Amino acid sequence: MAINQATATDAQQPVSAEQGAHLISLRDAGKRYGNILALQGVDMDVDPGRVTCVLGDNGAGKSTLIKIIAGRHEHTDGEFLIEGESVHLRSPREALERGIAAVYQDLAVVPLMPIWRNFFLGSELTKGFGPFKSLDVEQMKEITKKELLDMGIDLRDVDQPIGQLSGGERQCVAIARAVYFGAKALILDEPTAALGVKQSGVVLRYILAARDRGLGVIFITHNPHHAFPVGDSFLLLKRGKSIGYYDKADITLDELTAQMAGGAELEELAHELEQLGGYTQDIAVIREVEDDIPDVPAK
Repeated sequence: MAINQATATDAQQPVSAEQGAHLISLRDAGKRYGNILALQGVDMDVDPGRVTCVLGDNGAGKSTLIKIIAGRHEHTDGEFLIEGESVHLRSPREALERGIAAVYQDLAVVPLMPIWRNFFLGSELTKGFGPFKSLDVEQMKEITKKELLDMGIDLRDVDQPIGQLSGGERQCVAIARAVYFGAKALILDEPTAALGVKQSGVVLRYILAARDRGLGVIFITHNPHHAFPVGDSFLLLKRGKSIGYYDKADITLDELTAQMAGGAELEELAHELEQLGGYTQDIAVIREVEDDIPDVPAK
């Protein structure tokens, strides 16, 4: 079944969450930096308990999209709605207050600090009053251990430096932290990009755990093999434009991979080789690959 998107006219009339508004919606959204058009014509919906995957190569516009949703940059075109209300987020703090949290690749952790200190970094719990106020270390340790356990990771020693954890486990700490501090929507920026196969699988499991806890997850990646098993809908970006927006029921993994690869680049390569001459066999292989790319109409 195709994704049912609201028209531009509908998007101009904010509706309440009770009336069935999406958690996050973008309608023909874009971003200009002076005369440079970095992103244009993006339509996307994010709902609780669903994973929306944003795919594209370097320079596709994924980073610009993240910055708009996370409040780092204001959109200049189209409309950005949160629970039916048209908004212009002016800072990451505003996004957090609206329940939107972003987990970036670098994770912003302090490697030599204990896991529990990183979990509460900047939001430490205290006890006592006035000059007798101190950190409530035991409560922070207990909460950290419980929240990580709820996400499916059992760390008996939350005193160990977070730098000793694997890449996948550090991602889990960041995801669990966002959930604990009230995130409704969670943006994950290429969480599997620097990980091996096993650790990538660990992170994908945590993405599903966040989804099952009712969060709307935005999973940014360039790897369709990571996106397809966990995604419910897929937005494909190329050179700052949307080239397709699909529900999982409307596209296969092979079709998704082919849409990302595209046929234009292969055609250009074949043409260049023809001009050079002497690459008959290579051109034949390229043509064969082109023929195998399915034509999937964008929604």
